[in-house]
Amino acid sequence: MGVWRQIAEYLYIKKKDPNRPHTKWIGYMHGINRISIILFLIALIIIAIKLLRH
Repeated sequence: MGVWRQIAEYLYIKKKDPNRPHTKWIGYMHGINRISIILFLIALIIIAIKLLRH
């Protein structure tokens, strides 16, 4: 369940683990992952709207 927990943290659904290490580079990585997940969800919504219109 670690993957689902991480995705929930990226999307601000679940609180972050206070015991995990905090470095600048991990923060950058999580930021890029957050952006990619949000863009992927937006793309899925756009595809679903286009499919439902036809």
